[in-house]
Amino acid sequence: MSDALITADRLARMVDAGEPVTILDVRWTLGGPDGRPLHEAGHIPGAVYVDLHHELADPSQPPTEGRHPLPPVDRLQASARAWGVSAGRPVVVYDDSSGMAAARAWWLLRYAGVHDVRVLDGALSAWTRAGHGLDQGPVTARPGDVELRYGALPVLTPDAAAAFPRIGTLLDARAAERYRGDSEPIDPRAGHIPGAVSAPTTGNLDADGGFLEPGSVRARFESLGVDLGAPVAVYCGSGVTAAHTLLALSAAGVDGVLYPGSWSQWSNLPDRPVATGDHP
Repeated sequence: MSDALITADRLARMVDAGEPVTILDVRWTLGGPDGRPLHEAGHIPGAVYVDLHHELADPSQPPTEGRHPLPPVDRLQASARAWGVSAGRPVVVYDDSSGMAAARAWWLLRYAGVHDVRVLDGALSAWTRAGHGLDQGPVTARPGDVELRYGALPVLTPDAAAAFPRIGTLLDARAAERYRGDSEPIDPRAGHIPGAVSAPTTGNLDADGGFLEPGSVRARFESLGVDLGAPVAVYCGSGVTAAHTLLALSAAGVDGVLYPGSWSQWSNLPDRPVATGDHP
């Protein structure tokens, strides 16, 4: 178990022993149905459902803030307390998509000052594959007492993202065809931030949907030309799956920076330049 990931067996031992832990179910798919019915049909015992779109983001903001702007910290604090998050109590997050959504909760809680947050490596399928059982029905947590404050991690603004390739590597975690500008199914302009390096999020995973071993993570990014001794920042479409790359890097001992607005913000700012093709 790393400071960023937890295995299914380790989490099961915590649950069976009655150890204090807050478990969050962050099942979500872009454009897909609400994950709450899936949660109620079967979840890790004690897990509380978290609505990524409405609780881990602020959909009321204009497009110039991106598709998943960060929620106001007071609203996140109210949500986190309703989930049962409390001071000094570890948090484990999972989803059913190899951590693509859970990583958003991991990053956001850490950004708000919660230090002991881990993602279930291999997601819910790792739990069931290991033979651990599921509970059914809604879960209401005992209210927590966590106090949140943003700023525990650095973030990039559009200006900082534009300048970042001069001091380090800016990674684009979207699919390669979106990076190149071949297609753009969601946002208003196609292409990538000038100077960014293509590093699709799916490359963080092994064949079973778990995270690559730390050495393989480092080798992957080094093969892309990334100097892991220099600053590294990541963006994606809306700031959600970029957190997955930050999680992979963190498990490999590398601290990275998120551009929360990501391409959905950048492409809605008409004065921002756009690059296309295979190269930064």
